[in-house]
Amino acid sequence: MGSQGKRLAIRKILEGIIQAITVSADTNAPFIPIGMAGFAAIVAYGLYKLKSRGNTKMLHHLIHMCVAAQGFVEGAMTVGMGYYSMYREFWAKPTP
Repeated sequence: MGSQGKRLAIRKILEGIIQAITVSADTNAPFIPIGMAGFAAIVAYGLYKLKSRGNTKMLHHLIHMCVAAQGFVEGAMTVGMGYYSMYREFWAKPTP
């Protein structure tokens, strides 16, 4: 893949992220952008620490980074679902 193809792929990914944030803002789901921001932050930190990983194999470093990022997204989704299904339904006052 040439540099033009890489730029196009990155642009499509960024457009998808912007579209997901826009959709989540329209549906009052703040946990989607929080999960996406955490995912991006963990990946950025993992790539930053890639040079100073010591004698750890690159595969192990990337797997740990991937698991941490996915765990953050799953945690944000779980908290969001708990908020929307439990808090709003049982503890918040229903709107007339």
